[in-house]
Amino acid sequence: MSDRTRIAVLASGGGSNLQAIIDAATADDYPAEIVVVISDRPEAPALVRAQRAGIASTAVDWAGYDDRGVFTKAVCDTAEDHGARALVLAGFMRILAPVAIDRFPHRIVNIHPALLPAFPGAHAVREALDHGVKVTGVTIHFVDEEVDRGPIIYQEAVAVLPDDDEATLRNRIQAVEHRVYPRIVAALATGDLSVDGRIVTWGAP
Repeated sequence: MSDRTRIAVLASGGGSNLQAIIDAATADDYPAEIVVVISDRPEAPALVRAQRAGIASTAVDWAGYDDRGVFTKAVCDTAEDHGARALVLAGFMRILAPVAIDRFPHRIVNIHPALLPAFPGAHAVREALDHGVKVTGVTIHFVDEEVDRGPIIYQEAVAVLPDDDEATLRNRIQAVEHRVYPRIVAALATGDLSVDGRIVTWGAP
């Protein structure tokens, strides 16, 4: 039995951040093990990435549920059935109901392509460009009951260049995401993140 912390990764799309964690987890000293990848979309390419890496994968199809709470319970049940002790959201485009917070307190993390609290929601890169900001970036945070409002673990700025469009800016943001998200997942796995209200600190509590 591995002594790594067992995590479930939730993804809705291509899974590039999932791939970054998969790659990091090939190191012998990486403290997290992905035991299942869960998607709300059966056709999500992230599931294919998991299969290619020999990781269990499954869809909890959003289309099959008309209640967010029941959907969230199914996601949590699936994660726990595989032994997951934490949830890592990597481009997961569904809002989890509070039952997830109750079952995984301070053990759900999300990554967002903006410097929260600026530009929450699904269109952060486009909104940053439309707003004319000169700096945007990446935020990694704990998930709570509000959308993109949980305690902030890590932020890194990304400059908005004069000739940027949504694709070029997103690519530079993703380069940061792929570099930093595996580090935060490792810190989560080793218990090196502690939360006091909205303040997150590194180091064992």
